[in-house]
Amino acid sequence: MIAFLTDVLRLVVWLAILVAVFVPLERLAGARRQKLWRAQIGVDLVWYFINSLAVTAIVAVPIAFLARALQGLDPLGLYSAVAVWPVWARLLGALIINDIGAYWMHRWQHRSPLLWRFHAIHHSATEMDWLVNSRAHPLDMVLVRLAGLGPVYLLGFASATRGGFDPLVAWVGIIGTLWSFFIHANTRLRLGPLEQVVSTPAFHHWHHTNDEHRDRNFAAIFPLLDRVFGTLHLPAHLPAVYGIDMPISASLSGQLIDPFLSSRDRPLATP
Repeated sequence: MIAFLTDVLRLVVWLAILVAVFVPLERLAGARRQKLWRAQIGVDLVWYFINSLAVTAIVAVPIAFLARALQGLDPLGLYSAVAVWPVWARLLGALIINDIGAYWMHRWQHRSPLLWRFHAIHHSATEMDWLVNSRAHPLDMVLVRLAGLGPVYLLGFASATRGGFDPLVAWVGIIGTLWSFFIHANTRLRLGPLEQVVSTPAFHHWHHTNDEHRDRNFAAIFPLLDRVFGTLHLPAHLPAVYGIDMPISASLSGQLIDPFLSSRDRPLATP
């Protein structure tokens, strides 16, 4: 119980930091004028706590098994070669590998009718801001995390530790999470040439569009993946409309349970 309360307190502190950063940003440089206490923000706040606690705990189990299974292995000397890289190089490599794995899982979630049932919750937001990042079904987030972190361990960029997650993996998680809040933010700020290197709100907002340009921009951090795999869409303007066509429950319980009970038909992404 003490550990649980400590985790909740940690999330409250992080939430306060996120509010202090993104609320002024969206007020001063918002792409669109919208209410601070918008529709569904209460549900999204609850998702913030649920997903921060549950997803990490669920993902930790298979990742721990994978890490222990790989202990003592060194295929073709790959693991020992990576181990002597500078920390910054291993971190960058892990971020890229994680993004590649997550990219393909994310793309599959748009192509598979079954996986779309869960992923549709995240795309149901008709207004974009930083907290929309938290609106997601836990199973949806677990699949993306495993698809990203699994290859990081398999390629030797992380290994089992007595304390749980490899510290490098913890940094991948922190950077990825903070960046995900940023790219969902309601801001008109653009980063110029850097937008070809790292994802931005302008890049990710097009992933949430509900027009003929949907099913683009699947990468979380590196837009080059979308350029290489033919899914990049980054015009000078932002989308005119967000969301999806089918109805999604407005309640937390409905969003949690409905994907197990019903299908959500939609034109899915092409391969």
